[in-house]
Order: sequence, then structure tokens, then C-alpha cells
Amino acid sequence: MYKTFAKIILKNEKMYRIIQSYDIIGAVPIHKKRKNERGYNQSELIAKEISRNIKELKYGKILRKIKNNERQSSLSKDKRNQNVKGVYQIENSQIIKGKKVILFDDIYTTGSTVEECSKVLKANNAKEIMILTLAK
Repeated sequence: MYKTFAKIILKNEKMYRIIQSYDIIGAVPIHKKRKNERGYNQSELIAKEISRNIKELKYGKILRKIKNNERQSSLSKDKRNQNVKGVYQIENSQIIKGKKVILFDDIYTTGSTVEECSKVLKANNAKEIMILTLAK
């Protein structure tokens, strides 16, 4: 299924050209406990597949989720903002320093998650950040 989602994104010529102009793509991480339960991170699979289809775009594990917080889907907008504070850390600041970074998340609801992740990336000198998502 993840390959199908990547193909849908890359089929759009304008989107393809935009993505191609970035240096690195990474996914919003899930906590390792959740990944062990589920067996995969869908956003990570899609981001890796996109990078496999654009040779100039590297995939990188750019963030780590350090707290197994409540699932965002069960919370109000105000609680979502608080729920993600301090949950993400940079994985490797050297691979994003001065780079144009794509942050992939499968679903964008209120933006709380990607905003928090973007703050961490900006604080670690990412040159530019684009949020790429499947659904809003």
C-alpha cells in the first residue's frame, strides 16, 4: 500500500519537481513501543519509497520520538498542542544542517505534530522545511 501512496504523490509532475529540489526526506517518527506493536511506521515507508524514486533525494532518520504520548486523534486541538511539546528530538543534526528538508506525515489534522517537529528541525539549522502529507 505504501508504494501506491508514493506513486500517487510522484505522479504529479509539479509535485515531483518540487520534491526533487529538496536534499533530504524524513518521516514523523512514532515511538519505538508503538512501532514494535504495529511492526512499521507508514510515514517512514512512504518517505523511503519517495526517496527511492528520486535519486537526488536522500532518506534520513532525522527525528526521534522520545516520549510515548497520548495519540493525537483522541485529543482536542488545544490538548494536541500540549501533547506534542518536547516529544521529538533531532536524530542527527549534521544531515539536516543547511539542507532543504521534507518532513513527511501521513495525516495532517491540526498541524500540531508537524509544527513541533519543524521547531526541532529549525533549531538544528535546517535551511528550509516542507511538510508533505497524504491527507488533511
